[in-house]
Amino acid sequence: MNEGDFRAAVAAGLIGAEESHRALLQSIVETARAIFRAQASSIFLLDEATDELVFEALSGPGDETLVGRRMSSSSGIAGWVIATRQPLVLEDVAEDPRFARDFAADTGYVPRGVMAVPLLHEERGLGVLEVLDRETDRPFTLDDMNLLALFGAQAAIALDLLTKGRRASALVSGGEDEAEAVVRVAAALERLEGVERATARRLLDALGDVLDGRSPRA
Repeated sequence: MNEGDFRAAVAAGLIGAEESHRALLQSIVETARAIFRAQASSIFLLDEATDELVFEALSGPGDETLVGRRMSSSSGIAGWVIATRQPLVLEDVAEDPRFARDFAADTGYVPRGVMAVPLLHEERGLGVLEVLDRETDRPFTLDDMNLLALFGAQAAIALDLLTKGRRASALVSGGEDEAEAVVRVAAALERLEGVERATARRLLDALGDVLDGRSPRA
């Protein structure tokens, strides 16, 4: 496989992976909304480059128009949750100064109550999962929070894979010197066999550990 074919194959694989991860996130918000009998559920992704929270998946009012909408990572309930890495339950958001009413009104849906958990993966804050307004008057409970945290754990894994895939996609398709280097190394690895391939793979794994700030694997 030449470098051009390898680049095309990698790009196609990354596109398919992104679609799968986005579908998983959408499934999580839809399931959370159904289980908690909520009016809406959403997942925000933290865009570290712009310091913004982005609607990544949504089930409920505005689900066709709000995906991709951005807000400052320091504003609103979601901003507080990602900043503190603490879950939060509010039965009446109107009474809480952290609530970003103007932003909510601009989306076309102003909730009454919210339950939110931070999405954390390997100590990194990736985003926030929220459920809004139960269809009944029963308040959110500690058991509800624990259950939402389980959904959050799955969402965090999907968000981590999604963000890594997007970075890789930008690198492969961007034409930068770094991208050319990645493609050349990957294509060369594809041509190796046996002991040489295993040795090269260990070297790449060790390099990846260093770049991620971890101790290299033995």
